[in-house]
Amino acid sequence: MSRGSAIAAALATLALLWAPGPASAERLVTSLSNYRVSIGSNFTGADLVLFGTVDQITTRRGGYDLVVTVIGPRQTVDTWRKERIFGIWVNAESRTFVDAPSYLAVLANRPVDAIAAPDLLRRLQIGLNNILLPQDIGGDVADVVRDDPFRMAFMRLRGERGLYLERNNAVTFLTPTLFRTAIPLPADAPIGTYEIDVKLFADGAMIAREGSAFELHKVGFEQLVANAARNHGLLYGLTTSGIAILVGWLASVVFRRD
Repeated sequence: MSRGSAIAAALATLALLWAPGPASAERLVTSLSNYRVSIGSNFTGADLVLFGTVDQITTRRGGYDLVVTVIGPRQTVDTWRKERIFGIWVNAESRTFVDAPSYLAVLANRPVDAIAAPDLLRRLQIGLNNILLPQDIGGDVADVVRDDPFRMAFMRLRGERGLYLERNNAVTFLTPTLFRTAIPLPADAPIGTYEIDVKLFADGAMIAREGSAFELHKVGFEQLVANAARNHGLLYGLTTSGIAILVGWLASVVFRRD
């Protein structure tokens, strides 16, 4: 082979390697009913509506599956296990959950175990059982087995408050490509930014993914108090202490028995 032919063959090979792959057959387009939720003194919870469509090039006979994962602001939480000693319940052992979601919702159109293989669900952290919840154990931070007592108790307590939930019939396909779901926010949902991760599946494989976010923020007197506590900690502490002393003195005067 001549030198010119070798160079031409090498360039052709590089062109094939650098050529972009085929375009994805599906693309998600989503939107929220509200991207900024205000929390006042009368806030009792809210439902945000997520709706969207599958922009498709080809038609899939088997249809689609959709999983929506909503993650609230992350926080480090200390948990305690109580024991009864001499008839008194005391804190016996503690674990620290590092950067755990303060809110976690998994919304799907059917059970997540039926949507994809277990190893794929674990890799993509789909479902409450597959979410990583690292713990600080003796200075080492790592995830634990799913039946760990601290993990199970942590998720149970969060679930009782409506902060951790998994619903297998929460996503509704209005047409083969148009869908909607409601994101339930309890009254004590933490303020901050919430991340939304929408995954589209077909035939057990993830074929498209879309991300968005919304924010919970306080308004009115609650926001004033929160800003004062955050930006003027010393003055806030002195003021609240003074108010407590004043209220206690007034109560002693009103209910004093002569």
